Amino acid sequence: MNIPNLLTIFRILLVPVFIIFVIHNDLWMALIIFILAGITDGLDGLIARVLNQRTVVGAYLDPIADKMLLISAYLSLAFKDMLPGWLSVIVVSREIIILSGIAIISLMGKGTDIRPSIASKFTTVFQILTIIITLYPFSILYIQLFITTTAVLTILSGLQYMYRGIKTMGDIK
Repeated sequence: MNIPNLLTIFRILLVPVFIIFVIHNDLWMALIIFILAGITDGLDGLIARVLNQRTVVGAYLDPIADKMLLISAYLSLAFKDMLPGWLSVIVVSREIIILSGIAIISLMGKGTDIRPSIASKFTTVFQILTIIITLYPFSILYIQLFITTTAVLTILSGLQYMYRGIKTMGDIK
């Protein structure tokens, strides 16, 4: 067990704390927890690279922690009617499709070294920013702009992952 893996486990433990604050309408604390989780995400990756502490466990735990936080955030904010349910369905569906695709490719023995694309990175940034501006009182115009952009990017990057997954399985040349 090294520092990056401990930070990742800490991020996983922050997920229920975040949800509890959202449920209790303590949005400032939810925002602080969400930002703290984001900081630990950046730190674990930086420390793992700089100190050469990458591990197989960390390679699995880090994306799981990220997905747990995003899925929990979108579901809890939709539950509280702070984000539209349809957006949460899009975000969660994309994550399930990606995880299912990785599992299928892995079971087929094809290797699962699927790197995030530029579209995927932009999607993640907008998904995170949408959560932040939802928790922090911004103008409804900004929130709607981020909701729409996040939905479009999530759909496009989801389709891109599906294409790449099918290509990896060998069904597309």
